[in-house]
Amino acid sequence: MDLEIIILSEIRKIKVRVMEDTVTNAEKSFGQFCSLLAAYTRKTARLRDKADQLVKQLIDFANTENPEMRATLRNFAEDLAKVQDYRQAEVERLETKVVNPLKLYGVQIKQTRAEIKKFKSVRNNEIKQLEKLEKLRQKSPSDRQTIAETSVQRASVDASHTSHQLEETVDTFQKQKLKDIQKIFSDFVTIEMVFHAKAVEVYSSAFQTLESYDLEKDLEDFRAKMHGVYGRYDARPPLMDTTLSPALPWSLAQSAQSTIRSQRKEAVSEDDSAEEDPVEDLRGQAQRLHQ
Repeated sequence: MDLEIIILSEIRKIKVRVMEDTVTNAEKSFGQFCSLLAAYTRKTARLRDKADQLVKQLIDFANTENPEMRATLRNFAEDLAKVQDYRQAEVERLETKVVNPLKLYGVQIKQTRAEIKKFKSVRNNEIKQLEKLEKLRQKSPSDRQTIAETSVQRASVDASHTSHQLEETVDTFQKQKLKDIQKIFSDFVTIEMVFHAKAVEVYSSAFQTLESYDLEKDLEDFRAKMHGVYGRYDARPPLMDTTLSPALPWSLAQSAQSTIRSQRKEAVSEDDSAEEDPVEDLRGQAQRLHQ
């Protein structure tokens, strides 16, 4: 009986080591995933901000140019701004569907670790009772040995019961971990596909705008001005200067830039309203193609 208890105790020791390694590896990997994807999202947001600055610079430059170039750059800037509205949606979806689930995973790992710690405490009690029994056998009367053997058996039963519960807990943890990895990265890929699909459509329009620019008309206008002749009348008023005064408070400067984007978002929201959930739609299309 004692040999059987000792063997079972060693088996449980090996199981605990495997369980601890599983949780430790998950904690390390998910922590790194969370850190990297959070940085990826922040850099995407910074790219959006830099593109907004480029839009502003394009508009400022367009206001100093001849009519054809002015109209071309204005349309190009509007398309580029629309892409940044889609990029903003990309950032928000990455935060919601990718980064936040990874952040919350720490709680589940902590709970699983607590269960392992609880089992190790029960197992340590079993080992303690075995050691106590061995000492009694060497120098104590048989009646005290009987009491010790009873304590050992009780401790072994408790350890066996707790071990079974822990196995179920870690098995559930492992299953959920694998499902979460699949879902999180499927969402990541789908979010990126949605953004790039929309961006390619808008960039195609921007490319056509630039390709249709009439250089000769602007040169004709420029040469006429050089000779003091203003034959062509530009009926299009110049765009409002977006240059911010150096004395303007930073908060007002930020508000001005955000106002430009919010005005453009109305057009983007019309595109998005036709989609209940672009992430789910694209995943559904992928699944139908796979079938």
